[in-house]
Formats: sequence, C-alpha cells, structure tokens
Amino acid sequence: MKHDAAQLLAAAQLATDRAALFLREQEGRQTPDRWSEKGRADFVTDVDREAERLIAETLAEAAPGGRIVGEELSPGTLPAGLVWVVDPLDGTTNFLHRFPFYAVSIAATLDGEILAGVIEHVPPRVRYHATRGGGAFQDGAPLGVSTITDPRHALIGTGFPFKYAELLPRYQRQFAAVLSRAAGIRRPGSAALDLCDVAAGRYDGFWELALQPWDVAAGTLIVREAGGLVTGLDGEGAVLRHGPIVAGNPVIHPWLLSILQTDPGA
Repeated sequence: MKHDAAQLLAAAQLATDRAALFLREQEGRQTPDRWSEKGRADFVTDVDREAERLIAETLAEAAPGGRIVGEELSPGTLPAGLVWVVDPLDGTTNFLHRFPFYAVSIAATLDGEILAGVIEHVPPRVRYHATRGGGAFQDGAPLGVSTITDPRHALIGTGFPFKYAELLPRYQRQFAAVLSRAAGIRRPGSAALDLCDVAAGRYDGFWELALQPWDVAAGTLIVREAGGLVTGLDGEGAVLRHGPIVAGNPVIHPWLLSILQTDPGA
C-alpha cells in the first residue's frame, strides 16, 4: 500500500488535536495519590494512557493499517511497514506540576523512515509539523535552524538522564565541558519540544544521553526539515532506538558532537 506523507500528516494532526484537548481538560486534576511510578521520578497516570488510547483510536480511523509504538500502551521495537511512533504526553512531570512545557508527539514511519511528524506544545496551543522533503513549520510559518557559528554565542538545550543514575557521572562531565564553552544551557524537560526549539533557531544545539524513539521521532524530522542535523552520539543518522541524541545547526552540531565524544574526565 502506498502512503502519502500529506495524508499521514493530516491523520497525525487530527490525533494530536484530540489528545491535546484532553490534556488541557485534565491539567491540575491529578493529585499525587493517582500517580504511578514506572521508575525513580518516572511517573505515569491514567491521563497518559487515555491520551494514547485516543490517539490510537483516531489513527486507526483516519489511516487504517498502521501499527502503533508508544510509551504507555505498546512499547517495543519498531516493526516494518507503516508505524506510528507516539508519545501521548512528553513531559509528564511538568504536566503533573502544571509547568507549561509538555507536548503530544506523533510521527509516521515507513520501514524505519520518518515521513511525517507533528508536535503540539499543549498549553499555548503551538503546533510544529514536517513532512519528508516538505519543510518544517510552526503554526504554518516556515522554520529554520539558527545561523550562529561561534560556540561562545550558542545556547544549548539538554535533558538529564534522571532514569539512569549510572549515566550521571558521564553526563556531569559533558555538562561542564559544554557549559564552559557555550553561552548557556537550558533544560525545560521535554525532548520533543527541545528539538522544536532547535528547528526554530531558539537553541543552537541539543543533547541527551538516554531517549526512546517516541521521544525523538517527530522532532528529528522537524529539525532535519528545518535545515539541522540529528544523530546519535556515534554521529550516525539512525536515531529511532534507545540511546543518546545530538542535534543542532550545521555548524554547532559537529562542534557539540566532538565535545560529547571526547567525554572529558573519563
């Protein structure tokens, strides 16, 4: 079956809208006694599960035949064929504390290739989207990565490996190395939105050591279609797997990658 990227994008946008509306209705209603802890500081609630159910239902109606890989209902490796890679609530801890930096992220992949992606920054109702070869957009306006080339002027985004205590020493060395060479580092707590900030030129680069495909699939396409680079820490472009990710504009990305690969203090 042939899959048109524009049709897949439309289905993803419909599902994103439905989930985002539900999340806005639920914000502030989840008291700590209703949180489940998958791991240390890694929370999940019925809201996450219901948002993913709504997404799955909408995608099944709008684009039959695809499979869904998502954080809550169906985690696992990406199979062949049409696969929807879904994070129904990226930034769960932010959501639970009403910190307005969380998102819905949906990507359509075909045999491992990302064809379309949508991310909605839920509280302000800002939508990012991209199709392969069709560019990247924020609420319909074209996106482009930053033109900063001097690392001393670069603002770098990051994410903490809070689920993996064994990675903290390595991350702390990397953090010190980057901070001593860049203009600053920021960590709001949603990798999907961090990648959107790279695509929009607000960040010049971004890295995180432990992410899953649903964290990065849509954002990777959006960055690449905005003119940026996204790789693993090995410099390879295959990022739909568990592991590190490095993103940035065409100058800052290789600079950031070289620092991270050096792993100072190891």
